[in-house]
This record gives sequence, C-alpha cells and structure tokens, in this order.
Amino acid sequence: MAADMAGYSRLMEADQDGVIARQKRYLKTVISPAIADAGGTIVKTTGDGLLVEFPTAQSAVRCAVLIQKSMPDIDADAPENRKIQYRIGINIGDIVFDSGDIFGDGVNIAARLESIAEPGGVCVSDAVRQMLTEHDADGFSDLGTQKVKNISRPIRVWQWSPRKRTAAEPSSEELTQSVSFCIAPDGVQLAYASVGTGKPIFKGPNWLNHIEYDWRSPVWHPLLARMAAQHRLVRYDQRGNGLSDWDVDEISIDAMISDMETVVDASQLDRFAIFSISQGCAFSVRYAVQNPDRVSCLVLLSGYARGALKRQSEEQASLHRAGNTLIEQGWGSPNPAFRHLFTESIIADASPELKNNFDELQRLATSPKNAARINEMNANVDVTDLARQVKVPTLVLHMEGDRRVPLEEGRRLAALIPGAQFVTLPGNNHALVESSPSFDRFFEEFDRFMAANDWV
Repeated sequence: MAADMAGYSRLMEADQDGVIARQKRYLKTVISPAIADAGGTIVKTTGDGLLVEFPTAQSAVRCAVLIQKSMPDIDADAPENRKIQYRIGINIGDIVFDSGDIFGDGVNIAARLESIAEPGGVCVSDAVRQMLTEHDADGFSDLGTQKVKNISRPIRVWQWSPRKRTAAEPSSEELTQSVSFCIAPDGVQLAYASVGTGKPIFKGPNWLNHIEYDWRSPVWHPLLARMAAQHRLVRYDQRGNGLSDWDVDEISIDAMISDMETVVDASQLDRFAIFSISQGCAFSVRYAVQNPDRVSCLVLLSGYARGALKRQSEEQASLHRAGNTLIEQGWGSPNPAFRHLFTESIIADASPELKNNFDELQRLATSPKNAARINEMNANVDVTDLARQVKVPTLVLHMEGDRRVPLEEGRRLAALIPGAQFVTLPGNNHALVESSPSFDRFFEEFDRFMAANDWV
C-alpha cells in the first residue's frame, strides 16, 4: 500500500508547522493503529506519505478504506482548503527486501495507483480486486484499463471513493464492447473499440478520450449507448491519451488523419458515416475530402473549421495561451481546479456530479505534457479551404451558448460546406449531456438525418 497527502506542497506553504504536527498526530492516533490491527508493517514514511506491506489483499483494502473513512471526522475542524486528504494505491505482487526497504514491480504499480486515486480515495489493481470478498469489494467502481507512468503494460484499476458517484447502469451494449489495438505507420499503438451492430458510424477524436472510461462515464455513456443501439459504433483513443501510446514523437494534424485511416482499415470499415465533436469535426472534414469513396455522410457537433489561433481574434488567442499555461502548470495536480476550468467550458449546464466525473476523466486520459500538445494542435487547425470541397451530406449542430467554441464558428463551418444543414441546440454546453434539452433535440435531428442518408 502506497499513500501520500494530496496537495502537500500547497498545504506546507500555507501552514508548514501545523501540517507537520497534524500529520504526526494522525499517524500516531489513526493510521498506525489501523495498520497494526490489520497486520501490516510500515516499511517507510516520507514527508507526505508512507509505504506499507500487508499479509493479505483484504487486510490492506480494509485498512485503507477505514483510514479514508476516518479522516473527515478527525480533520473536521480544519478549514476546507486546509484539510488533509490522502490518496492510497494498493497492489499485490512479489517484492524484494533490501536494507529495510522494499522494491519491485508490485511496489511501483502501487505507487502509480496512488497517483491515480482521487483525494480521499483508494485505487486498487484488478489483481487485488479479484482477491476481495463481495462485501470488501462493495463501493469500488471500475475505472477501466489505465496506462500508468513507467509501466509498459496496461493496468485495470478499481477505485473506492468517499463521494457518491453518478454512474451509468450496465447495458447490453457494454457486454459486447470489443477493444482492440492497431499500429500506425510511425509505430504508435492505437486503441480502438467497436460496439453495437448495424450500419457503421466512425467517431472522430475529440478533447481527450479513454474508450473504456468514456463508455462507463455518466457524461459520455448515454450518447455513445444511444448511437450503438442502432449502429455499429467504432471509436478510438487518439495518440497521446487513453489506452493509445502516450510517449509519442509526433502529435500533429497529419498524424491524426493518418491514425483515422489506420483505425478505419483495422476495423474493416468500407463505407460509413462519421460523427465528430469539437476539433474532431475539422479532422473529419479533411478525412472526408481525402476519402470520398468511404464516407457516406458527416454529423458534426460543436465543431469549427479553424482553431483558436486561426480566428483572427486576440481574445480567442489570449484565452488559448492562458489555457495552455494552466495545463502545463496544474493539469496533473490532485486539485481539480485547473482541469475544472475546462470542464466548466465543456459541460457548463451539467450537475456537480457530472462535472466531478469529467474532471477525473481529463486527469486519467493523458499527461500534462500531452494535454498541452493536443490543445496547441487543435488551436492551429484550419480546414477552411477543405470544407468547401466536402461532397457528402453534412449535418452541423451547435449549442447556442457554447462556452468552448463560439456559435458563430459552428455557423461558419456549416456555411463553408456545400449544402450543409445547420441546427442550433439549446443550452450552454459544448458536449451533449443526457439531462439537457439539447440531448433529445440532437437525436431527433440525428435520427432524421441518418434515415434520409441511408447507405450500403
């Protein structure tokens, strides 16, 4: 079990002596007794955490959950921004003892799981989850397969959270989702998923994907499941995030188009519709122009032809630069405040529970470095000339109060594409949220358009 204090540097800067005193007190009165009662041994402590060995997976999990449940009560008197919260990761595996310390792959994975866990939460590997009784496993939600730093193989992760979560109910489509991998021309491994049956829809990449987490996310699942109920839906994680390779030399518009071609070929798609959101709309326009024999029609939601740095707007450019600075400085922080600015612009009208979920999705989907690279790429896209060459039926939809991409950019995209239909949806979101009026209106237009543009 690896544990650390969330926001340690911030807490120490605000009240160094107080944090040290409280940490020692909590270790003595709560944490150490809980570990001892569970048969665990503290291998070492650090300024902000500790490493513990347990005889069984169950004892480790019971201890971790007990500690996390106890912390809100014993730290109740502290101001909200000064509360001490721990993140805990647990893994099972062989370890090496040396000079009073422990090493090995099992220890490394536990440390990476701890970094994934939300403040106050516990993340365990699937190996640990399989060792638990039904009672001990209660409260753990499936975060899907994660790629963690310096570990080559993907790890399936489960998380216990002190917060009540809004989660999508399992569906018949979930039971048949198939995840596969393919290799791009430059050697980058791409993860893609196919779900549902019927005439195929290929989904373009949008702001940070994770094909397994998205499918279970209360933000994305309703939209994806609705499409998969009548179609074969093929999605993929763009390079640099999700289950695709993170450590890549190139993140560029050319690489994105090449990746789309690679996934389409691997999925054995012949003729298909494309559904895209946000910057994926620009990529899909280019793909459709370059592959007119494969694309039957386009459905473009909250999209644009030109990125923030191509709109001849100093305001848009300034907002982009400020956003990239926030990504580089605070994206990987356990404090969701930095990511929450993006969440507020993407699902402004959503409930607090959905926003918390989206905060976490962004953190799990990629690294700060890659998030900044992807954001910079998106800001520099410009398919103005290509949009005029689109030859397939196109439906463009945009929320009237979109806080991420101005409505006028959606109108401009529709005006550029010959014969494109344009529909304004109600609300201030950038992405579709099931509880919003725009969700039902979207599918009314989507179903009508797809029926009118049937293909073989």
